Amino acid sequence: MPAGTARRGFSVAVGDPPFERSGDTCAGGAEFPETGSRAAKNVQLSSILTRIVTARRASPAPVPRGEVVLFNKPFGVLCQFSGDGTRATLAEFVPVPGIYPAGRLDADSEGLVVLTADGALQARISHPRHKVPKTYCVEVEGTPSVAALASLAHGVDLGDFVTAPATVRRVAAPAWLWPRDPPVRFRKSVPTSWLELAIAEGKHRQVRRMTAAVGLPTLRLIRWSVGPWTLADLPPGQWRALPAGAMPKCTLHER
Repeated sequence: MPAGTARRGFSVAVGDPPFERSGDTCAGGAEFPETGSRAAKNVQLSSILTRIVTARRASPAPVPRGEVVLFNKPFGVLCQFSGDGTRATLAEFVPVPGIYPAGRLDADSEGLVVLTADGALQARISHPRHKVPKTYCVEVEGTPSVAALASLAHGVDLGDFVTAPATVRRVAAPAWLWPRDPPVRFRKSVPTSWLELAIAEGKHRQVRRMTAAVGLPTLRLIRWSVGPWTLADLPPGQWRALPAGAMPKCTLHER
């Protein structure tokens, strides 16, 4: 887990003076003095275990309805608070009660997730009819042609729907890019490229389907921004709360 990342769990602080003599040991490795009755040892062990169980880290206060939480979701984390224990979820990184994602990211995608306790704001951010742009940095396999970029910009027929116009350009690898775990597969014979792609829809796996449809399979997908919010100065696995303010009207602009 990235440095500074908050997870739920126990914090243990045993404040008794250190034992000065060796003897029996408990499961955690703490030694009991050789002197004293077994009853005294049991009392001491009970005290240690009680403090371990009760020393839970306090959860942050609920986020007010007028605030949003910005979270930089790492690769492999499910964009939900509940799970079956086999994969990491938002609950392990954002221990804030009563908030929900305003638009999700697939487990194999990274980057910005906006969370809020305000249902109206959640709908305003996530529903396609409001046309809030989401900008993605996409590493693709291959070299994009002019025709491929034009198709992405004008709309791609994905079979079940045609994507709305988008803004897209080829860019260098982002200077702020962090290492991914596991790393992206590398094939020496096949070049990779980076695209900056902004859309206002966000259907299931849409960006991946768009790039695949024009012959550019997505290798890595990072959401950089949602409306006015970005990943700036937000390391992977960390979050911050911000006032939502008046949600500005955001539109896509041609470059």
